[in-house]
Amino acid sequence: MSTPEPRADSAAAPDSSVPDSSLPDAEAPSDARAPEGRTHRDVVSFVRRGERLSPSRQSAWDRLSEDYALDPPRGHRDTLPADEARLDLAELFGRRAELVVEVGSGLGENIVAAATAHPERDHLGVEVYRPGLAQTLARVDRAGRPANLRLLPLDAQRALPAMLPEGSIDELWVYFADPWPKARHHKRRIINPPFLDAVLPLLAPGARFRLATDWAQYAHHMRRELDAREELELLHPDGPRPEGTSSDRVPEGMASTGWAPRFEGRVKTSFENKGMQAGRLIWDLAYTRV
Repeated sequence: MSTPEPRADSAAAPDSSVPDSSLPDAEAPSDARAPEGRTHRDVVSFVRRGERLSPSRQSAWDRLSEDYALDPPRGHRDTLPADEARLDLAELFGRRAELVVEVGSGLGENIVAAATAHPERDHLGVEVYRPGLAQTLARVDRAGRPANLRLLPLDAQRALPAMLPEGSIDELWVYFADPWPKARHHKRRIINPPFLDAVLPLLAPGARFRLATDWAQYAHHMRRELDAREELELLHPDGPRPEGTSSDRVPEGMASTGWAPRFEGRVKTSFENKGMQAGRLIWDLAYTRV
């Protein structure tokens, strides 16, 4: 039986338009008490799934992971960096160029296409789902092995602020993150205050923050969270909402303006196609760091 692919997010999520909420929570709330002698685990935006690799993905991993997949010292979990794990971008890429970071790079469609199309920039994909990383490496191979791309197999919320200096990211992407539609799972959504508190200081002045989702409820949630941040400003304050009707419920009070046109650098992934085939609208957002 094949392993489900992840939705784009800071890490693995099931390949489904609605996450499998029958699974028990993988992480406990950050303020939960752990039994004596044990360390509690924070809320995260993903559930780790089986990570067996197909023969082709295993081959790509064996041939290319040493060059492209970073392997920093780990903390108390394998998705967390150790305290001393820092990234020297000039050493990592052999230069200092504009840095594009995709949180939840999934199967690598966007980050590999961007690295190939823009050799003048450096690119970092953050993804904990190993089959997704292996598939990304297969794309890297087919793309001619661009030198301006690296993959970080850690939890973005914890790893990025620990490993990158403030002001080092010139463009940040979060595309089709798991919407976690049930109210009891909203704490798992990646676009929430803990994630924003962690990553927004990493954006350089004038940096772009691009997002997209095929879930109207999540689009509404993102607007509430992001519009409230004083350090962010909408790139398209007069941009109209997507045209057409959506098969999912559009919340009352959904903003009629402030939506971005489709970013020409965003590849149409399987998740976007599934959303469109299900009759859902695609909601794009773009902000700048002021």
